[in-house]
Amino acid sequence: MNDAAALGHRFADAALLQRALTHRSAAHANNERLEFLGDALLNLLVAELIYEIHPRASEGDMTRLRAALVNGNALADMARAHKLGDRLHLGPGELKSGGHRRDSILADAFEAVVAAIYLDGGWPACRELVRGMFAPLVAGGARTPKDAKTRLQELLQARGLPLPIYELVATSGEEHARIFDVTCRVESLDDIFSGSASSRRSAEQIAAEHALARLEAEKKHAP
Repeated sequence: MNDAAALGHRFADAALLQRALTHRSAAHANNERLEFLGDALLNLLVAELIYEIHPRASEGDMTRLRAALVNGNALADMARAHKLGDRLHLGPGELKSGGHRRDSILADAFEAVVAAIYLDGGWPACRELVRGMFAPLVAGGARTPKDAKTRLQELLQARGLPLPIYELVATSGEEHARIFDVTCRVESLDDIFSGSASSRRSAEQIAAEHALARLEAEKKHAP
């Protein structure tokens, strides 16, 4: 991906993207203000989608669905899917503690990039991009996409295999910036899958994703 592109948008002003990917630990000119704007944009655009796609949903149902789709964990997963963590500019302390894997930093960066796209390309570009990413999730309604651990468990159960075993193998970093290292063992595979994140739950999800990828690859190449 070009350095001046992110989330499928090519920036006319590369400095905007640079700021969106700069954490406060790295520079005074950071992404905090963009994060504020991006949060508001995402909540509005996802609310618009929910209103359109679910015309009979109550206010409470719409609020719960938006909360399920626009939250720290969900946005961090979006950031990972678009490899924003690899492009973050972090200060030495955050680099050392694995800040590029932390859910809160990833979610903030995703919000900031959305705001940067709005400022660079205008409302139509931002709206089209967010709607393209979130429309399939909104269409799923309360049945938000299953997480990796659930999908792995269901796949193994369908094959009559034992459930995966997760183990916390290490923690590192300071109290406020812990990184959890987790392994996932699947009996039918002669390998151990690893995941690291700022919470044990997220680390387990990453390890499960690796195990799923292996199982799906084996299925594809099976005779």
